[in-house]
Amino acid sequence: MRGYALQRLALGVVQLALLAVLVFALTSLLPGDAADVRNNEDATPEQVQALREQLQLDRPPLERFGDWVHGVLTGDLGTSLVSGGPVLDVLAGSAAVTLVLAAVTLAVVVPLAVLLGVLSGLREGGRLDRAVTSLTLTLNSVPDFVLALLLVAGLSLRLGWLPATWVGVGAAELLVQPALLVLPVTVVAARMICLLSRQVRAGMVTVLQAGYVAQARRLGVPRRTLLLRHVLPNAAVPGIQELARVGDNLVGGVLIVEAVFAIPGVATAMVSAVEARDVPTVQGLALVLAVAALLFSLAADLVCHRLVPRTEVLR
Repeated sequence: MRGYALQRLALGVVQLALLAVLVFALTSLLPGDAADVRNNEDATPEQVQALREQLQLDRPPLERFGDWVHGVLTGDLGTSLVSGGPVLDVLAGSAAVTLVLAAVTLAVVVPLAVLLGVLSGLREGGRLDRAVTSLTLTLNSVPDFVLALLLVAGLSLRLGWLPATWVGVGAAELLVQPALLVLPVTVVAARMICLLSRQVRAGMVTVLQAGYVAQARRLGVPRRTLLLRHVLPNAAVPGIQELARVGDNLVGGVLIVEAVFAIPGVATAMVSAVEARDVPTVQGLALVLAVAALLFSLAADLVCHRLVPRTEVLR
């Protein structure tokens, strides 16, 4: 188990390194830099150059990238070219809302997906199974931003049941206005529930047809014990594997709904940083998002590996 965890962690570190290089290269290809963006049209070339030197943008790209990597290894994500403060401050100001949104989404997705998958698997081919399958296939074919716009148009603009945007709302207001979370969480959770419930259903169908389950029934093992101790742990493996794969969907879906609903989270900070050519902030935010997705995937993989210990022998 420890060897598998170290192997996955080492692979994740390599992926993070490649991502850091890619993000820096892509932001370097953007037209202009922070000095160009911050100066107005009346600024002289001398003034632009003076600001560029002040921001240390006149240094070679590899040198700036090397300093940033050194800072990351020492716990410093760099300094924002816009605010002049640490990138960690920018992250702290925007990550709280994103974390709340992601945590609430997971709290909704996991139990609901497992419940739908288990009930569908226990009644394979029945009305509930057909209804859940039809609904999940339909929702899975609708892009996140389209679903968000449809919900806003129907439930917010037409019926006025739920707020349409988070304009003027911060993380503190979530405690007194939980209705703000309903539409964003629904949009992010819809596709994840579709994917996870289908995998749990498939696992249930496969396990229920296994020989050891039939033998346990012949031996008179109570149905409750059979389901909880033998069927569910094995049927959950495909769902956990799918949960590891949809971790990226969680991060990407949260960023999409933040843009659609004007949520002041990491996506908003990222867009503002790109527009301002604030390369250290873009790099820092991208790195933190990648680390979050990596840890989420790693945790799901380790749980799955623990439930199926025989994979250690096969390796």
